[in-house]
Amino acid sequence: MSTLKERLRADLTAAMKAKDELVKATLRMTLTAVGTAEVAGDEARELSDDEVLAIIRREAKKRAESAEAFANAGRDELAAQERAEGEVLARYLPAQLSDDELDAIAREAVEQTAAELGERPGQRQMGQVMKKATAAAAGRADGRRVAAAVKALLVP
Repeated sequence: MSTLKERLRADLTAAMKAKDELVKATLRMTLTAVGTAEVAGDEARELSDDEVLAIIRREAKKRAESAEAFANAGRDELAAQERAEGEVLARYLPAQLSDDELDAIAREAVEQTAAELGERPGQRQMGQVMKKATAAAAGRADGRRVAAAVKALLVP
């Protein structure tokens, strides 16, 4: 069993004992998503920590999108609930990269691609640069932020 999944279960038990409804509900939904992923496909399997982390990241993204949709619809109480759930999930995610760190990763990816191509990459090579930058960011930055940082450095 992955250590992250064990941590989620232990935190769920602690939340139940503390009668913390927000954490309890959020972790139950997350563990359900993990369980669903484990039995998806041809045969059931145990997920690695990286796979569990990807599920937590996906759940956190859902909460952020829902909060934005509720806020735009004028449902502030539901938006606040979604944001609170997102904050609970954020405890399990690695720290996000700062803008400076992300810019450095984007510059490095552009330089690597330029070395491979023999010229400075343009918009047509954005996919190649994004592949390197996304791998270097390793889930510590949203894809939109990575794309914006890369796009700013490419030759028009």
